[in-house]
Amino acid sequence: MNTLKQAKIGDTVKVVKLHGEGAVKRRIMDMGITKGVTVYVRKVAPLGDPVEVTVRGYELSIRKADAEMIEVEPAAAE
Repeated sequence: MNTLKQAKIGDTVKVVKLHGEGAVKRRIMDMGITKGVTVYVRKVAPLGDPVEVTVRGYELSIRKADAEMIEVEPAAAE
């Protein structure tokens, strides 16, 4: 299983599944990260936390702990 945490800078990935429970999963979904959405990894902070991504046309910073809960696959070339 590949997670968003494992994605490298410059990767474009597609969300396959969200893991986690209740409020944490809801917060990730409220940020626009839902099944099937494409996520572009823009930057990773020097110590690896947080990860800056582009989702649905806006920039978002997400903690490593949250990124681990997002299962991804490489996005198909368009």
